[in-house]
Amino acid sequence: MSDHPDLAKLIFGRLTWDAIPFHEPILLATFIAVLLGGVALLGVVTYYRLWGYLWREWFTSIDHKKIGIMYIVLGLVMLLRGFSDAIMMRLQQAISFGHSVGYLPPEHYDQIFTAHGVIMIFFVAMPLVTGIMNFVVPLQIGARDVAFPFLNNFSFWMTTSGAVLVMMSLFVGEFARTGWLAYPPLSGIAQSPDVGVDYYIWALQIAGVGTLLSGINLLATIVKMRAPGMPLMKMPIFTWTSLCTNVLIVAAFPVLTAVLALLALDRYAGTNFFTNDFGGNAMMYVNLIWIWGHPEVYILILPAFGIFSEVVSTFSRKRLFGYASMVYATVVITVLAYLVWLHHFFTMGSGASVNSFFGITTMIISIPTGAKIFNWLFTMYRGRITFEVPMLWTIGFMVTFAIGGMTGVLLAVPPADFSLHNSLFLVAHFHNVIIGGVLFGLFAGINYWFPKAFGFKLDPFWGKCSFWFWLVGFYFAFMPLYVLGLMGVTRRVSHFDDPSLQIWFQIAAFGALLIALGIASMIIQFVVSFRRRESLRDHTGDPWGGRTLEWSTSSPPPVYNFAFTPQVHDGDAWWQMKQHHYRRPLEGFLPIHMPKNTGAGIILAGISTVFGFAMIWQMWPLVVVSFLALLVVTIGHTFNYKRDYYIPADEVARVEASRTELLANHV
Repeated sequence: MSDHPDLAKLIFGRLTWDAIPFHEPILLATFIAVLLGGVALLGVVTYYRLWGYLWREWFTSIDHKKIGIMYIVLGLVMLLRGFSDAIMMRLQQAISFGHSVGYLPPEHYDQIFTAHGVIMIFFVAMPLVTGIMNFVVPLQIGARDVAFPFLNNFSFWMTTSGAVLVMMSLFVGEFARTGWLAYPPLSGIAQSPDVGVDYYIWALQIAGVGTLLSGINLLATIVKMRAPGMPLMKMPIFTWTSLCTNVLIVAAFPVLTAVLALLALDRYAGTNFFTNDFGGNAMMYVNLIWIWGHPEVYILILPAFGIFSEVVSTFSRKRLFGYASMVYATVVITVLAYLVWLHHFFTMGSGASVNSFFGITTMIISIPTGAKIFNWLFTMYRGRITFEVPMLWTIGFMVTFAIGGMTGVLLAVPPADFSLHNSLFLVAHFHNVIIGGVLFGLFAGINYWFPKAFGFKLDPFWGKCSFWFWLVGFYFAFMPLYVLGLMGVTRRVSHFDDPSLQIWFQIAAFGALLIALGIASMIIQFVVSFRRRESLRDHTGDPWGGRTLEWSTSSPPPVYNFAFTPQVHDGDAWWQMKQHHYRRPLEGFLPIHMPKNTGAGIILAGISTVFGFAMIWQMWPLVVVSFLALLVVTIGHTFNYKRDYYIPADEVARVEASRTELLANHV
């Protein structure tokens, strides 16, 4: 390399040995731990000869149920990384006062809070939301799979590809130091000449492709593949919230793609879309990123609302109160999600009239959300409530989210926002609604639908431990931030001079440790449940004994979901089918046509990872080669017609007969 520096620069671009963080003991120790853990995991998989099984049954699967489970696994794995960043921030702020500078240098702290935000939104919340929608929606609408099964597999692996790039930034180069939305001019090439913002751009672009295609897929599935007799107003509420969520995804994510493309052009090609030079305007970036960003909040929370609706109905042993009003409230939230984005930058000189309009629309959007809360409470009223783990998450949500909603209405008042906008009050509010709303909902959904996926419940004791650690830990971690925000303490600061503030940060750090125990309890819950699965197994097809709407199939369902396309007559059609199991046909089965597994999705995503890495480090020969490889694999897959197979009629009949006998013996 030293003899041919120009050739080395052409091949390796900006990548040098200096990009490896040998001088950072924390990163080096993390790298060694991750490396040893990865080697151990590979050793276990190899020792038990699982590679073939994983490739055939999971990595190449186009079964919506397996893809949904893989999305959830990805989200939970990334939760460990994202929460590790949160613990590091809380510990730094708890000890960094006066003469103590803490253990994180400022530039490392800036990377951590940026990575934390990006990971928790894009690679924890989004995969968990998409995974639950993927698993549940086809079962609720009576479809055998999603509209485009291969596209589903490809979407998952593209999301995984983006997560891989974010993880790579931990050990090769660095991540952005801009905050999770990368505002210019800080994200411009002049202020951020390193590769951190480039990692941000390409990780989000690649993952965004997966999210957008998944949104198109699920939208087409709900609109075109509902069972006969299921009009829109007979769909389960979770399917309704999924429909609105995917409308938002299809409308919002192209905006994210466009704004990141413009930022990339500023950095790579010297354009000036978002700089003051030659007519650029940084406020255009802020507008565009929040035109995506605020609908994104509702992309996350609407499926959680759907989960809570299913859970409350099931564990209150009642039909959901006010079905029509829940639907209308969901649609109103979907529309208003596009009329509130500017409340994120009241402080940037938009003018009194504009601020007033967006402040009023922000207050209005709280009305349909409040209507949902009352509908859940009325559903519980005089119901025979059982406090199973999903119901605990739901009740915890109602209290916590109400507090977050009220602080949101406070921030919707422009004069108040002027004082609180850049303070820890805003951090507390955002986590109040995302943790208390989105994560609590997703954890409720995982516990609720886990028996449908695997045929046995999750252990309730460790589930309750996880819930209480999360709930109590949340209040310890974020209520002090409300106090600090009202005192004027700004966010994104790693060191403080006023010693009177330290106790509040120490309380917040204690809360983060409680949440860590909640995550540990959840991991133990999974381990214990899989070890005790026979004692936790359910044979009735409905482990919760309630009005679950998609449990007319077996648990876990066969690959084809339904042997016969069901006929729907009522909103609780699946419950009625379950009660009249003996009417299920036992003859007349036909071979079921199913698409075949394919490895094209994981191959395309792998090449996309290489392409993104090459673009980040400006390895132009590798960029060209990987781009051509993407074209070749895409064209090759397009012309591969041998992707279908048939499940024989006798195999379908055997599975259905076994299922009906099981129901007859246990209902």
